[in-house]
Amino acid sequence: MDLFEYQARDVFEKHGVPVLAGAVATTPQEARAAAETIGASSGGVTVVKAQVKTGGRGKAGGVKVAKTAEEAEQHAEQILGMDIKGHTVHTVMIAQGAKIAEEYYFSILLDRANRSYLAMCSKEGGMEIEQLAVERPEALARIEVDPNVGIDDAKAQEIVDAAGFDDADKAAIADVLKKLWVVYRDEDATLVEVNPLVKDEDGKILALDGKVTLDENAAFRQPSHAELEDKAAADPLEAKAKAMDLNYVKLDGNVGIIGNGAGLVMSTLDVVAYAGQDHTGGVAKPANFLDIGGGASAEVMANGLDVILGDEQVKSVFVNVFGGITACDAVANGIVGALKTLGDDATKPLVVRLDGNNVEEGRRILAELGHPLVTIEDTMDGAAKKAAELAAAN
Repeated sequence: MDLFEYQARDVFEKHGVPVLAGAVATTPQEARAAAETIGASSGGVTVVKAQVKTGGRGKAGGVKVAKTAEEAEQHAEQILGMDIKGHTVHTVMIAQGAKIAEEYYFSILLDRANRSYLAMCSKEGGMEIEQLAVERPEALARIEVDPNVGIDDAKAQEIVDAAGFDDADKAAIADVLKKLWVVYRDEDATLVEVNPLVKDEDGKILALDGKVTLDENAAFRQPSHAELEDKAAADPLEAKAKAMDLNYVKLDGNVGIIGNGAGLVMSTLDVVAYAGQDHTGGVAKPANFLDIGGGASAEVMANGLDVILGDEQVKSVFVNVFGGITACDAVANGIVGALKTLGDDATKPLVVRLDGNNVEEGRRILAELGHPLVTIEDTMDGAAKKAAELAAAN
């Protein structure tokens, strides 16, 4: 789950990371009131910042400096409702102004390839870090962080040394890096990024802009994270699936997909995409990722079909199950029960491919059902082709 900047600021403050004052506003009038309060400590200067979960806000006109509360109100009026890379601005953050002497970059992220954490740091912050990494890779220090140790005194010193900070600034910067590590660890984050991390004219190190991504797999031990979710922007089908404990991601296609196991579902997406290209000229495409896991009870299958059939874009459904721990006859009974549960709400053709443990019995159960919407296919390729053709025809 990605946080808005104002949420990241609040999380930083919670863990002692030095930040400037900030407040959110959803109307120009609220922005003015916030600027009057916050600007009092920075000579009346504030920054009005669009709150969207994407980069490039400044280039799009979503970040503006205001010298007075009246200017802040005017900027907020311009920014609220703005479209930035497909994201509509509903909220702005009014941030205290700062007299910046230098801008840096720092991030901690999950390095999946090396099964570790990676800290990246540069004296050259404020710009696109991807651009810096390509054009001047030597300016970006990359330091592996042991998950069992984290960023302690020694690791923080290693990072500031590798980044080439001035000796006079290293201790202050290292202290902030250790606090940002605490944010990463204690909030179960997969990314904590500060761009820019700044030194102001008084020599203070401040986190001026933060990006935080939280690991939703850790939600069971982070109940407070539920309050940070942007429910208004959530896809209604994904929200419905989440409430049913289904692992579902909506895609822009017309062939609904249900499988058991993430690997099998990913393979199914590929096969459907290829079949759609080969047999329908690209008309048929995967509409979703839905992994029902190891169990395929009638309730689980009914919930999965209910979510997929609720997608108006879906024209056919491909159920692809390999019977392992859950045998194919149990899966078939789950499909039968799901169709009975859904009744008249089941209106789109289902192509079912079963394989593995007790497959013959599973196919017999579905054949005996004789449901007009159900087509049984023996192979994955054959089922993908049939589902693509049905989607294109409908």
